[in-house]
Amino acid sequence: MAKVTIRGVEKQFGQTRVLRGVDIDVADGGFAVLVGPSGCGKSTLLRTIAGLEQCDSGRIVFGEREVTSLPPRDRDVAMVFQSYALYPHLTVRKNLAFGLELRKTSGSEIAQRIDEVSGMLGLEKLLERLPRELSGGQRQRVAMGRAIVRRPQLFLFDEPLSNLDAALRAQVRVDIRKLHDRLGATSVYVTHDQVEAMTLADNLFVMKDGRVEQSGAPLDVYAKPATRFVAAFLGSPAMNFLEAQLLREGDGWLARADDLELPVKVGGTLGAPYREAHLEKERPVVVGLRPHDVEPSGGSGAIEAVVDVVEALGSESFAHCTVGGAPFIARLEGTTKPERGEKLALSPAPGGTHLFDPESGDALWRKDGA
Repeated sequence: MAKVTIRGVEKQFGQTRVLRGVDIDVADGGFAVLVGPSGCGKSTLLRTIAGLEQCDSGRIVFGEREVTSLPPRDRDVAMVFQSYALYPHLTVRKNLAFGLELRKTSGSEIAQRIDEVSGMLGLEKLLERLPRELSGGQRQRVAMGRAIVRRPQLFLFDEPLSNLDAALRAQVRVDIRKLHDRLGATSVYVTHDQVEAMTLADNLFVMKDGRVEQSGAPLDVYAKPATRFVAAFLGSPAMNFLEAQLLREGDGWLARADDLELPVKVGGTLGAPYREAHLEKERPVVVGLRPHDVEPSGGSGAIEAVVDVVEALGSESFAHCTVGGAPFIARLEGTTKPERGEKLALSPAPGGTHLFDPESGDALWRKDGA
């Protein structure tokens, strides 16, 4: 396996700049996930790593070997596609063997590798079937097996679970992570699904408009988003946003939105703490609160929310409300189901208040380069 180093990669199709100076580092044996909305450039970046697209500028290095200008066959990568890309006229066994046969691998070696991979993926009883005789999950396992059997130095996954139903997607997601850990492989995985991104990644790269907006360990990025875009994209349901103004309150700070006053945490390590240097009296801000970071409370300074719709999911409920004319979602206990029009008093959890610049969208903790 090998580490992956990407520096200053640019790609343009016609007049459209798809990649804008992307820098990425993936450790040897690491699992990196590129996540972002449609059109952010993540699949183009993956295809550039594979050699299916040539970058206009920049460098791509595997280990100590630069591969920027090499064709796909010389990069020693294996790719798993969303569409499975199986040969419909070949059995599972033949699909697994196809790439090895092209490389003139001996018959005994091919048989040994197929036995190993089919046992790993539970394909032993499917080896003589054609792809049309398989379920979606079984086809995806064959597609993964075809990549694994080659023993490449790098695995690339392009939204491989998009065609599966929710329950199967969850199971195959676990299978992919188990395989990665067992093989010690270096993997780069593309998805628009934040749950896949959060649960699979060692390192998360959130992309927007052809750039990496933020990177890091998934829980770190989730807890301390660097921009309003990242804060809105990661988390389900999405973060709530309220326009507010910063006020000094004795030795502390408040963010006031209409009649609502939210305490701002200064110092500490939980959530997104702020230093005094980040804060300016009476400056406008956008306050971000995740649905999971508010709870019913009758205390002073609580958010008054008017319930519109409640989604009851069993273990939890999500109340879709209106706060000061803006939409607001709050997580409630599963047994709690307020009526439409009912007023809820909600209080933010300590350290759960995020502050963003209303113009740039940057989190205020970035103001002095922190």
